[in-house]
Amino acid sequence: MRIGLISDTHIPDVAKATPRQVLEVFNGVDLILHAGDIYVVSVLDELQSIAPTLAARGDDDYGIRDERLRETHNLTIEGLSLYVIHSSQYWARDLIEHPERHNLEKAPDIVVFGHTHRDIVQTVGESLLVNPGSATFPYYQPRLGTVALVDINAGKAEAHIVQLGKI
Repeated sequence: MRIGLISDTHIPDVAKATPRQVLEVFNGVDLILHAGDIYVVSVLDELQSIAPTLAARGDDDYGIRDERLRETHNLTIEGLSLYVIHSSQYWARDLIEHPERHNLEKAPDIVVFGHTHRDIVQTVGESLLVNPGSATFPYYQPRLGTVALVDINAGKAEAHIVQLGKI
């Protein structure tokens, strides 16, 4: 299974629309996960035209009501647990290092988060920590940024960052 990860699109404040490069990278994915700061539901609708889409509520996603948007998503995909949040890297690491604080029996296999506008793929313990960065506002600068792809096969996950300006 291939999953497209995106975060911090800030549409229409920073960009008028989802960059076409995002749609190209996500062509053929099985699922899209948005790690928050969506701003408008039309972003989810556009991504949904490619693949089923879920999103974590960002700190700037006030008043958005949509069944795809939740504070967090706790999913099981091909035997791996995957947790999607918007919060900072500190909170994401705490989820892995102290799952009991978050009412989890064990650390998720994969934690996807946003908020920092900085891409990261890191192994913490036995968990994969992924922030796709921001597709439209990396490092808080309005320009093409990054997304990520996660491949899950035979109970193992691999993630890599895709720089949108270089596709």
